[in-house]
Amino acid sequence: MRQLIKILLTAVAIFSMQEAILAQQNSVSQSGTGHEEEIKFLVKWDGKIIPGITYVSELKRKTEVLTHRSGGDPSIQRRSPGITNFEPIIIKRPRTFDNAFKQWADKVWNLGSGLGSEVSLKDFRKDIVIELRDENDTLLMAFHVYRCWPSEYTALSELDSEGTAVAMETLVLQHEGWELAD
Repeated sequence: MRQLIKILLTAVAIFSMQEAILAQQNSVSQSGTGHEEEIKFLVKWDGKIIPGITYVSELKRKTEVLTHRSGGDPSIQRRSPGITNFEPIIIKRPRTFDNAFKQWADKVWNLGSGLGSEVSLKDFRKDIVIELRDENDTLLMAFHVYRCWPSEYTALSELDSEGTAVAMETLVLQHEGWELAD
């Protein structure tokens, strides 16, 4: 009975923490300007803002370096750009009743859909937009990320009744590049 009460109290605490986090604005502190300015971010897909996202990993690309020699010159190694790879983007949020993460992940793999129809490749790719806004909600910049799809979905993060962890949900998005919008 004590264990059940402890579990219920932990569940209530987790739910309260999730609601507090969702009530706050998504914010990132930007430094280097001599003062602290609050920057908020939003993530959109399918034309709508996805609620509660508290973490977006870095937007990173890496170009391979190809080395070669020019003609018969054995002493100088030349370097040229090769294939450019875009690192996956990780997005996280406290677990909510919003189904946007799960619905997208289910387009790539849905266990309960019946044999042979687990994968729906019709519309599993989406373009997303990551917007940065100042404290007055003025758009500072936006990044368009193209042809994303979830390669990993965590429906529920690790829980610890002894800690203060918040139940999180995570998507790892593969994509084919990003650019800063004009």
